[in-house]
Amino acid sequence: MMSQQSYKSILSLLFTYLISLNAWASKPKVTPELYIQPAIFSLSMVMLHDVVNPPAASRFYTYSLLSAHVIVANANKAIVHPKAYIKGFPNIALPSVQNANVQLAALYSIVETGKLLLPSGFQLEADQQKMLVQWEKDGYTAEVIQGSIDMAKGVAQQVVAWAKTDGYLKLSTLRRYRPIKGEGYWYPTPPAYMEAVEPNWRTIRPMIIDSAAQFKPSPPVPYSLDTSSSYYQLTKEVFTVGKNLSQEQRVIAAFWDCNPFAVNTAGHMAIGFKKISPGGHWMNITSIAANKAKLPFEQSIMLHSLVATTLMDAFISCWDEKYRSNRIRPETAINRIFDVRWQPLLQTPPFPEYTSGHSVISTASAEILTYFLGDNLAYTDDSEIYFDLQPRSFTSFRQAANEAAISRLYGGIHYRDAIENGQMQGKQIGNFILGRLQVLKIKPFYRD
Repeated sequence: MMSQQSYKSILSLLFTYLISLNAWASKPKVTPELYIQPAIFSLSMVMLHDVVNPPAASRFYTYSLLSAHVIVANANKAIVHPKAYIKGFPNIALPSVQNANVQLAALYSIVETGKLLLPSGFQLEADQQKMLVQWEKDGYTAEVIQGSIDMAKGVAQQVVAWAKTDGYLKLSTLRRYRPIKGEGYWYPTPPAYMEAVEPNWRTIRPMIIDSAAQFKPSPPVPYSLDTSSSYYQLTKEVFTVGKNLSQEQRVIAAFWDCNPFAVNTAGHMAIGFKKISPGGHWMNITSIAANKAKLPFEQSIMLHSLVATTLMDAFISCWDEKYRSNRIRPETAINRIFDVRWQPLLQTPPFPEYTSGHSVISTASAEILTYFLGDNLAYTDDSEIYFDLQPRSFTSFRQAANEAAISRLYGGIHYRDAIENGQMQGKQIGNFILGRLQVLKIKPFYRD
């Protein structure tokens, strides 16, 4: 459960969302691209309810945005079709419907796909009804609205059918994770000692990268209790930094925490606190940046789709390494070596340490956004304001990604080599994806 203040923040956001939808009915009309962010945020709220883990969240965002991407790409030949760069992407036929509005259909498809995929997707029906009410108020005819819905549903069903072949539905049948014996391997951490998250995620079908192991990073520094060893020094750094954090470092760590479910204990009582996932954070950054850059609707949909797809591949690559190296978390090592009572500022996530997931996915996302929107688009990120965290301003996406990466050291949940090698891994993924797009002569959206 969340704090009362967090509930108030989310209720305030939902109220803002309703106000924005009401604005759609005002004159002059609000441009449809501004409604991409609320549609995606509705997915985030259901994922928050379902406590969807970070890798799975990236998958849900990807398929939901691909539905919208297919619709706009079929209507606008200037928008590259996902089939051009995603291996095995199916031939999705747009339903033969009359009077459909492409933009309305794309917006509806985001929510419709999420409704079909998410465990509690039925909750999105309320968001869909709000859309329809506003479209009626805005003067769209019943025929246009129905045509748009029919187009969205037809595409969403085909995308979801393809999604069901990516290996996700087989995860529950695979062997469950068992901790490896040995001092240097990951073991569940306090306070909840949760079991490993998605140990078989490497089996999920990648979107653009060739395989889960394509961007295998350098091996982590070997575990050693020798006081002169590199590992001992890495552990000592996390311990020392954690005891001497500045207020700014604490703020940075909290801002990029993005732990979907942290548990606080008090005696025999355990209280859960929910937040959006790292991928959800970067999806919202994409919305903020696209709105500031005033991207046309079709370009904004394409950019959101590309970032989501990058996130999915980055998580597949990162999780492949996590369960290969299976490295111990700093909290466990520090409790053994330095101080049995030491606790990190952030709660340690329930999966192996190497490489840092936020470092990988943030860097990869930043490379995509930098290519399309430039390296000097300043923006203010208010993604975490709904969880009682103040907005932070950045001069570029790479600056934000670097801060997200180092936040894991401040939070006490990653060693420096996991952060730096994770950034290298993320940059390789981002550059590989951009290479695929550049072969297709897909140009940036910004002008120098």
